[in-house]
Amino acid sequence: MQDANQAASGQPPRFTLSASQVEDKSLKPIQYFTPGLLGWALASGATFGAAITLVSWRQDKLLRRLRLAPVGTGSIVAARIGIALAIGLIQLAVFLAIAKLPYFGLQLTAAWWMTIPLVICGILAFMSIGLLVGAIAKTQQAATSIANLIILPMAFLGGAFIPLDFAPDWVRQASYVMPLRYLVTGMQDVMARGEGPAAALPAIGILLGFTLVVSLFAVRMFRWDDI
Repeated sequence: MQDANQAASGQPPRFTLSASQVEDKSLKPIQYFTPGLLGWALASGATFGAAITLVSWRQDKLLRRLRLAPVGTGSIVAARIGIALAIGLIQLAVFLAIAKLPYFGLQLTAAWWMTIPLVICGILAFMSIGLLVGAIAKTQQAATSIANLIILPMAFLGGAFIPLDFAPDWVRQASYVMPLRYLVTGMQDVMARGEGPAAALPAIGILLGFTLVVSLFAVRMFRWDDI
């Protein structure tokens, strides 16, 4: 618009627009690296853990034994999810404890505690991916390969390793279908950027919706035996 006005009038523009960073320039890189690395670690652990566990249990005929056991299937699933959530929350505590050491100097913002529900929802989302991989794969090697094909590209395209603000447009567009984007950006908002608790709610909703959809696919493709 400015170029068109200048061409029509032949006069230099009276106003100029200059872009500048609106975030606090005193923030240290650790405040951006921590959510990205933590998100990638949680995604990898939940996906690989669920996929490999499901395949190994099927190969060892443990799934069939559990099905015939007096313990309900719901109790088994709840126990497995509980273990994954406990491990993920321990990872969160360890990451934050190390990042807050004087050597790294992580400064948590007021709404950092919203990271906890974000981590829980992120683990559920990536566990659903792992269950889908485990339902498809017949061997642990196949499960590992498929999980790698999903998680590794997502780490780069979902903003865990490369800030999306500096990524090409096609990368930013592709990141919207990746759950890791919402886990990482949600944690960055409440952990580093100083936004309020409500900033994490959209990411939580998207992660839960993703969990529901992928879990439905995993259930439809689930099988108790290799046959």
